[in-house]
Parts: sequence; C-alpha cells; structure tokens
Amino acid sequence: MAGKTRTPIIIDTDPGVDDTLAILLAIASPELEILAYIVSFGNTDVHAAYDNIYKLYQAIGRHIALHPEDATRFPNFSSTVPPLLAVGPEGPLEGGRHYAQYFHGRDGLSNISERHPDLNVDPGSSSFYNNFQPVKESGVEVALRLLESHPDRSITYLVRQHRQIVVEKIGRVIAMAGALDVPGNTTSVAEFNVFADPCAAKDLLVPTDLTSGLPLDRVVLAPLDVTTTHELPFPHYVQKVDPAFTSTVQPSIADGKSPLVHFTSSVFEGTREIMLEWGKDALELHDIVAIWCAMENPPEINPVGGLPGMSPGWAIAERTFDIERTGEITRGMFVTDRREDNTAYAPGANRAEVQAQLDLRQLGHGLLESTAVPARVEVEYPGLQQIRRRGVACLVETPGPSVLLELLTRRVWGIQ
Repeated sequence: MAGKTRTPIIIDTDPGVDDTLAILLAIASPELEILAYIVSFGNTDVHAAYDNIYKLYQAIGRHIALHPEDATRFPNFSSTVPPLLAVGPEGPLEGGRHYAQYFHGRDGLSNISERHPDLNVDPGSSSFYNNFQPVKESGVEVALRLLESHPDRSITYLVRQHRQIVVEKIGRVIAMAGALDVPGNTTSVAEFNVFADPCAAKDLLVPTDLTSGLPLDRVVLAPLDVTTTHELPFPHYVQKVDPAFTSTVQPSIADGKSPLVHFTSSVFEGTREIMLEWGKDALELHDIVAIWCAMENPPEINPVGGLPGMSPGWAIAERTFDIERTGEITRGMFVTDRREDNTAYAPGANRAEVQAQLDLRQLGHGLLESTAVPARVEVEYPGLQQIRRRGVACLVETPGPSVLLELLTRRVWGIQ
C-alpha cells in the first residue's frame, strides 16, 4: 500500500456473526482506515452488539500477544490512531424492535457468552482496549465531528439531522440492504436490515421529499441478489483454518489454536447448525461483501453517468424502487416498478425459482416467465400516484465468490 491513499471509513454496524467477520476483514485491510464504529440495534440489542466489539478486539489482541509477527496483518489494530466506538440507535425510527437473535443468538455471536466464558470481556480491565476509544457521544455526534474535521470521510447514517454536511463532505455510502429480484431472508419479501427499520431505509434511499435522503450519486447498495452467492463453506474452514471445528456438540477448545481461530470457531459453531437445518453448510457473506466493495472501490473513482464509479470486475445498475414500511406481510419489501425498470427481471417472476427451472430444463427465457405489462390506470387518491424518483446504484457483479473467499482466508487467518 506504499504510496496509496487509504480510504477513511465509519462502520455503522450491529455486530452479529457475519458483521464480526466483516469487521475482522476491515481491520486486516490496509486499503481502509477505520475512524469509528457506530453500534446499533439489529442482529441483537445494542448493548450486546457493543460488547461484541470488545470481544473481537480481545481476540485479535490475544492473538498478537502470542504471535507478534502477525501484528502487520492487522493495520487497523493500532493504538496510534484508535477508532472511536459509539452507541447508535437502540431501536427503529418507528414501530417495535425486531432482532435476528434466532440466527445470531442472544449475544449476537451464537451465544458464545454462555458456551465460551473465556471469550467474555471485562471492559474495565483489558489491556487491549487502547486499540479503540469508547466515547460517550452518540453515534450521530461522533459522525458529525468526524465529517466536520475530515472533509472526505464516509458515513452511513447522519442525514436526518445534518444533511447539508453529509452532502458536502461525504465520500461514499456502501450498505448491505434489500432484496430486489430474489426472496427475502427474513420474510418472503424482505431482507433483515431493511425489515428491522424500514422507515429509516425509506428516508435515506427513497424519501418522499426529493431534497432529503442520501446523496444517491455516492450510494452503492449490496442487496441479497448479489451477496447471497458469496459464502464461507464450513468444509473449507475446516480444511484451511481449524481442522477440529465441528459444531456446538464439540465446542472449540482454546488449547492448540491461535486465539483468533478459537474465537471465530466458537462464533461459527451455532451458525453452522442453523445453516445445516436450512440445507447449506456455509456462512453467507452478506456484510463482508459490503466491506470488500469499500476496499476495492474508493470514492476517488470518477462517477460514470451520474452513478458511482467502480473498479474493474465490479458492476452496478441503477434500480428504481420504493420501500414498504407498514405492510402486514410486506414490511421492508423493495417494491420495484417493473413497468419501467429494464434491469429488473420479467414482471411476475420469482427470479430464484425461474432461473432454477430454466437451468434445470436448459431453456432460455420465456417459457416460465410472464412478460405482460398492463396498461396504467389513473387513480383518484393522490397518495397512490407514483413519485418520479431517482434510482439507486445496486451492486450486480463482483470479481467473484472464489476471489472473496481467498481474500478472506488470507487476510483474516493468514492462510495462503
């Protein structure tokens, strides 16, 4: 990275299993400079999520204490310029809280606090916490302070209170959110991050007032459509990282392992069992894709056609949609207007099911799809009239799942 500019970032996160792995990748990536973590509710409550930052930093600190030669592998684990750690929102803008503890566990890390008490932390006694700086300021106050003192710094959530500063000084926003042409992972139509706070997502991405929201020329969404294919297969993890890894039936034992491997294996134990119940022996790398995108696509890349510029191997498409906030069964749904969106799958089609059938039958498009587009009918209620809005740049192509898997294995665990 000599001679190259690091991209300063603020990570807005709800550290569950994949978030923690994404943060580990960010800490191990010289392309990035982590300025702050803003920890919010989501995968679990905000207080458990906050503690998980301590746990992962403790794991890295213990690893480096035993293997000081690995210190250079973690350029963002440094006491020289420690990132700030702040508490963000404890709940959504409107409505009740929805957590993903069914997947991530009560503590957000597959309940390692009960199964592996050796990984718990005492915030008042650890010697590793000089590598980040807890602050009493709110997440918004921290983000505002960083934006005002670093004019090119990125931030993902500040718009409601200080939009003008965001518009003037933000570099780029990269967020894992939404499902466009594939089913959701929380309900049949909604991805969890948007389901948990659909009002915030709508305010930021598709506001009713077109002078509010995020500056969309600097936003890149990584929806389920592209993130789901990126996986960490657990057999790969066993082969490359921890041959003793199985599940909660045989919990990880610290003896004979590096502290970092013991930590990740302990976190993955419960996740593996849940994923196997769903027919997949792998961890889907949703949030990891977003960090990877930030590493590979700094804001210095010139925009193209009013959309963020991307590095070779990466591609985006402008998608137009609205977000359902209060639907009885559609809360958090990305509602795509397929009458005009030529990047969307055919009207009426479930892309995942259709593509599977087309591949099975070795058929081209057409047999299992409806391409009928009805004539538009005017409505009397003005609230139902479609608002002309700008589309959002959505990630549609990465350099590939195998490239990310190799990068993750090398950066996080130091295995070539």
